[in-house]
Amino acid sequence: MKALISNDDGVTASGIFAAKKAVEDLCETIIVAPETQQSGIGHALTLYEPLRVKERILKDGSLAYGVSGTPTDAVTIGLFQILEEKPDLMISGINTGFNLGQAELTTSGTIGAAIEAASFGIPTIAVSQEVTKDEIKFESGENDVDFEFAQKMLNKLAKIVLKKGLPEGIDLLNVNIPENPVDEEFEVVTLGKRMYIPVMEKRLDPRGQPYYWIGGEPYTSDKKGTDGYELKVSQKTTITPLKIDLTGDLDVLKDYLEI
Repeated sequence: MKALISNDDGVTASGIFAAKKAVEDLCETIIVAPETQQSGIGHALTLYEPLRVKERILKDGSLAYGVSGTPTDAVTIGLFQILEEKPDLMISGINTGFNLGQAELTTSGTIGAAIEAASFGIPTIAVSQEVTKDEIKFESGENDVDFEFAQKMLNKLAKIVLKKGLPEGIDLLNVNIPENPVDEEFEVVTLGKRMYIPVMEKRLDPRGQPYYWIGGEPYTSDKKGTDGYELKVSQKTTITPLKIDLTGDLDVLKDYLEI
């Protein structure tokens, strides 16, 4: 059995190496990931410039592939250029920083990579770990985050998915690991509303022209039973089933158009 592993933190990130170590006792692993940090790039695909692939040797001596584009580019190249057949599992992560809620989920490169793989019918797990050090969320390469618990939970889940596949009507699983977990169970939850409240900071360049930085303050109004609440308040490992099909209620629209 084979697992394709990608991320949005870069091919040499500590989290993607942790994901590899988490499942290498279950299946062969192939890492194809962006060459550099790509957080916030979502499901973007590179269409107006060439993509390049570099072979990288990881710290355990294993081979990985760094792609000069986005997480979606990396998955596409992995599926249609590097792998000779469809993998049994795709893992996106382990991301440094959580990926929660409805509002920002599609801006996540971690989820973008997962959606791309899931769109081809591959059982897919997106996995992210909460960190309180905001400054390391956007770093490339290695960091000092302890992924040991996340590895244990990913191994447990991957074992189930490799054996059973995903349930009917579920395309991918979004998993978030708390920084200080209270137990080794998965809490099945719905998506909350959002991760952050946007904050725009206006600055002036040396010539007096304005420019902007987009930031955010943590969203704290999620209710019990949502990913945001159970991860941040209850310190549970959350798992949310996701569907790619965004189609709304057809009958409601038909009725609406008759008015």
